[in-house]
Amino acid sequence: MLDLLPQELWSDKNAKFLDPVSKTGIFLREITKRLDKGLEKQIPNRQKRINHILRNQVFGIAITELTSLVSRRSLYCSKTANGKYSVCIEFKDATGNIKYDKIKHNWDGGRCVYCGASQEVYERGEELESHAYQFIHTENPEEIFNMKFDVIAGNPPYQLSDEGFGSSASPIYHKFIQQAKKLNPRFITMIVPARWYSGGKGLNEFRDEMLNDKRMAELHDFPDTSDCFPGVNIRGGVCYFLWQKDHNGACKITTHRSGNIGRPTERPLLEKSAGIFVRYNEGIEILKKVQSFKEESFSKFVSSRKPFGLPTNFSEFKLKKDKTNNIELFRFGERGFVSENQILVNKNLVKKYKVIVPKASPGDDSYPHLVLSRPLLAPPNSCCTETYIVMGPFVAKTESLNVISYLETRFVRFLILLAKNTQDLPKRVYSFVPIQDFSKSWTDEDLYKRYKLTKDEIEFIDSLVKPLNSNTKVEEVPDESEE
Repeated sequence: MLDLLPQELWSDKNAKFLDPVSKTGIFLREITKRLDKGLEKQIPNRQKRINHILRNQVFGIAITELTSLVSRRSLYCSKTANGKYSVCIEFKDATGNIKYDKIKHNWDGGRCVYCGASQEVYERGEELESHAYQFIHTENPEEIFNMKFDVIAGNPPYQLSDEGFGSSASPIYHKFIQQAKKLNPRFITMIVPARWYSGGKGLNEFRDEMLNDKRMAELHDFPDTSDCFPGVNIRGGVCYFLWQKDHNGACKITTHRSGNIGRPTERPLLEKSAGIFVRYNEGIEILKKVQSFKEESFSKFVSSRKPFGLPTNFSEFKLKKDKTNNIELFRFGERGFVSENQILVNKNLVKKYKVIVPKASPGDDSYPHLVLSRPLLAPPNSCCTETYIVMGPFVAKTESLNVISYLETRFVRFLILLAKNTQDLPKRVYSFVPIQDFSKSWTDEDLYKRYKLTKDEIEFIDSLVKPLNSNTKVEEVPDESEE
């Protein structure tokens, strides 16, 4: 990340650097190492050089009291900046330039007005960490140090638990980026989850802001988190970026996958007619070929979340069919039966043929992967919980099976992948998938020929998307109309 910065910064004795979310102090330490080398000629005396760098150029805001001590140990070689073993001999107090002030959340309506933390979860005793991060719990971040920074760099906290409001978590990393921009530095570089590209809870405004920001100069994308953080799986991957105040134009985008670094491509973050960031440079040309046909989007067939109003944990069903409970229910685990009165929405779909697909993608983000679980044929007199999304309705069984053949192709699953940056597969991830003539079945060969894909483009799709097991039959519910 520091390599993205101009080399002349390391020889600028007036440049100032801030890590607003210091954990171990690694950013500050690495910045100091580079300045130490870059300022050798200007300040030949090593001790004077280190004193100057640590007193005047390198600053941090710790996220907890413990990380403040660890960060000082990393940077000053002493948990107190003025300690006996500190490498800087000019600090008068123990804090040095690494601040930590215990901050409280500002509650309003059960949420913190600054970070959105749940009062039910985070209003705790003094002995517990509040996770009220100083950098984002103020309207005036410039007052923390009262100085102008050239570079803001760091790895912000990614999310806060929403326990008490459900089992989800709310993203928080974007607030650190927005706060950093308020300080108007020359450069910002941070590493964050990549799900902001096209989705993420509460990230719509932030995504639009980032994708339309011409100051985004460079982006390094890791679709599989383990390529960046070995052994870690953050669904949708991670990215780091360089925001540059005087940049105004395209962004240089590089994809890192399976240890390979792709060819950097300069292009807008927001591709015309896409509405989201398309993460694979190679995928742009394929998408343009598809969109040149100006076909209607398959997403028109795709239901919203909770297609019949039944949650995943819905339990008011019967295991055996009877006169009242005679509608087949697809759910996680074994199937059941419900009555028509229990179906809250989309009752018109119950009597029709439809295709259902699990709304979460299978496996992790390693490549190649499946992207989509195997679609299921749901005949008339059936419904499902929100474990699935519904596609349809379709006129006949044959048409539904042809839709399934289409969804099973690598081509379609690749187009879904271009719009998917989390495990979730909502309606919007089908936006790049075009509608076909479903009076016939479809194969990859048919689709590659139709859209005139090159050998290299086909190989690229195959490198990302696994074939579905051809020995696995499409799972079907017995169709009572044929019995």
